[in-house]
Amino acid sequence: MSITRENIMTLEAYSKYRKENKADIMAHRQLRSVRLGEHMNMQFESELTIRYQIQEILRVEKQFEEQGIQDEIESYAPLVPDGSNWKATMLIEYTDVEERKIALTKLIGIEDKTYIEVEGFKRVYAISDEDLERETDVKTSAVHFCRFEFNEAARKAIKYGAKVLLGCDHPNYNMSAVIPLNQLESLREDLN
Repeated sequence: MSITRENIMTLEAYSKYRKENKADIMAHRQLRSVRLGEHMNMQFESELTIRYQIQEILRVEKQFEEQGIQDEIESYAPLVPDGSNWKATMLIEYTDVEERKIALTKLIGIEDKTYIEVEGFKRVYAISDEDLERETDVKTSAVHFCRFEFNEAARKAIKYGAKVLLGCDHPNYNMSAVIPLNQLESLREDLN
């Protein structure tokens, strides 16, 4: 299902929906978050997580104007997986502000060094920040938007139980981890 103006709730309807469903939505988001080491959290998006993001922005901004609603849809709807890929928000997380500043200068290019490796296939590196550049010559951003595009054979392998790794081969953040089965089961739903 795609996100359109017709299926975005009014502020009043969303307020009621939010009270009844927020715990389930947060559980869904948690199920789609995969940590890579101590400082990277890859939040794989879905139609539900992106719809929630749009509705939350509209709620916080008290946005009810048609153009404002359409602008938010156009900004976020491209982050919904479309059957051949996984899309994710990469969060580089450091609780200490000074430590984060230093780390972001050492992690320039990390978004292009992050990959998914399906057992038996070559690594699929993230196609990152397609909306706008998020780093400078002196530092990277703490948030990146990533798309991992899979060929049909890799999609089938994922659906039929292949082991899948999330990894990064940046010289200052080199590691990989198996995507846990619970998360992988949720991510399989994104692939046609």
